[in-house]
Amino acid sequence: MTLLEILLLAGAGFAAGLLNAVAGGGTFLSLPALIYVGVPPVSANATATLTALPGYISSAWGFRHDMQREGALSLWAIAVVGMIGSILGALLLIITPGDTFLWVVPWLLLLATVLFALGPYLLRQIQQGGVGSAGVAASVATILAVSIYGGYFNGGLGIMLLAAFGFIGYVNLHGMNGLKNVLSAVVSLVSAVTFIAAGLIAWKPALVMAVSATLGGYLGANVSRRIARTDLLRYAITAIGLLMAAVFFLR
Repeated sequence: MTLLEILLLAGAGFAAGLLNAVAGGGTFLSLPALIYVGVPPVSANATATLTALPGYISSAWGFRHDMQREGALSLWAIAVVGMIGSILGALLLIITPGDTFLWVVPWLLLLATVLFALGPYLLRQIQQGGVGSAGVAASVATILAVSIYGGYFNGGLGIMLLAAFGFIGYVNLHGMNGLKNVLSAVVSLVSAVTFIAAGLIAWKPALVMAVSATLGGYLGANVSRRIARTDLLRYAITAIGLLMAAVFFLR
């Protein structure tokens, strides 16, 4: 890697960690940066998943006292279904040709951006109990589907998980946030192990981005408490997501 590429990865990783800690959306920066420096698309997605893992783990630890069972599935059952889904999603990514994934990337970025933009609306529906509840079979299917998505592509996973938890009967938002971070960590960890076994991780870029993302996440955890206009931040991140999607559509 050249010095310019290292600086680009470090900057993108730092910004991604900062955004994930404050509001989410770090994938909008980390994935394009990895592809830009020459990491193959499928490998870039696998590497971006790995570099997001430390932030998920630290966030999950912060919510460790808020989680409790709601709905038809136990916490352990949700974790097991999440693991199975993440393996299936990771395997799906592994067998996806690079050209095909590069074609899919802008659509995934666009989907993740729309989900991110609709986040406040989805959370209001969850808090109001307007999303509903589901039985065991529907709950398993919902968590499995979202986990497959997360194993394949990490962007927008948090909002999708919150919506899924609301659908299966969760109403405690703090508990949902905690479980979201735990399941995001589980999905990312299982996916990352699968990607490592398949030799998909670009280790040098991953190291640069992981270190900088950890620093950005630490700073973001402190900065987030001082941000009053989170709506403006969400608008900016949405604009970044739309811009990145447009760039890949025009490739």
